[in-house]
Amino acid sequence: MAIMDETLVYVGTYTFEGGEGIYIYHMDPDSGRLKNVGKVKNLVNPSFLKVNAEKRSLYAVNEFSSFDRDGSGAVSAFLIEEDGTLTFLNSRSSGGAGPCYVSIDRLGRYVFVANYVGGSISVLPISGDGSLEKATEVIRHKGSSINLMRQEAPHPHSIIIDPPNKHVYVPDLGLDKIMIYKFDSSSGRLEPSDQPWVATKPGSGPRHITFHPGGKFVYVINELDSTIVAYKYDGGRLEALQTISALPSDFRGENYSADIHVHPSGKFLYGSNRGHDSIAVYRVDEESGTLKWIGHEYTRGRTPRNFAIDPSGRFLLVANQRSNKIVSFLVDQETGALKPLGHEVHVPSPACVEIAPL
Repeated sequence: MAIMDETLVYVGTYTFEGGEGIYIYHMDPDSGRLKNVGKVKNLVNPSFLKVNAEKRSLYAVNEFSSFDRDGSGAVSAFLIEEDGTLTFLNSRSSGGAGPCYVSIDRLGRYVFVANYVGGSISVLPISGDGSLEKATEVIRHKGSSINLMRQEAPHPHSIIIDPPNKHVYVPDLGLDKIMIYKFDSSSGRLEPSDQPWVATKPGSGPRHITFHPGGKFVYVINELDSTIVAYKYDGGRLEALQTISALPSDFRGENYSADIHVHPSGKFLYGSNRGHDSIAVYRVDEESGTLKWIGHEYTRGRTPRNFAIDPSGRFLLVANQRSNKIVSFLVDQETGALKPLGHEVHVPSPACVEIAPL
């Protein structure tokens, strides 16, 4: 595909809260400035997006509960045209209500979906044209934890696969566990791993998970107690190394941590805070995997639900959901610190920023 020099940026929104679907931008690689080039309407709550490695297809969850008679949500597939616009391919049941996260296996053959309301995860094969087939696997979690308001039932909040494409990791906010599954890439089936789960602190509420680019460490951000946990990764198993606060020591307000990403260089880690309305910045010790707090940067808006770092590592884009805007920051390559660029774009109820790979 011959996509122009600008990086493609897609923004998923909550259509129940004013969004109109998926917004499409070109990002200038020198300035980080965003230019809107279109949007895809007539979608219900495309609240999380993922572009495949070849930049040919985009997958979006539809976070609702009325796609079929079983009360499930959906996941939709789109073809990425040469100018970055999207052509709808098809939608399939997500296998549970309220899907909130979608990812792709390392070979680009399957999508994984976490259904927050339905308490389930699913695996859907990808056809040759990028469209989705019916799920090969739907697994429903069981149990609860100590927060009766938020942890009365399972709530898977993200789902990713490890670098060898052999194990799938699912932070379940409702269970205070990271569920671990073996993945068969030939059949698209899952089964419990030899280490079927890792328990987190009761009431912590694990939300999003990310791998260090070196492949030896994993980081999880906990929504309910605003902490980040560093894990050693070894052959599919996880071993906790460190727990660190996502908030300044003097903060006393209400906060719900949300998203987490490692800088492409592997030197820095970032996490978002809704309430403190900040991005927490840490330096990564690439030998031990532990984190050292650097500081916090105000997101210039309210409720930073999601953020993304461009593949060059120069820019970080934040989706401030309650302020209806995407704010751009420059990343200091030596310190990891963030500097606002003064670039903001209005997007109603932005929930996810997905930057297409270069």
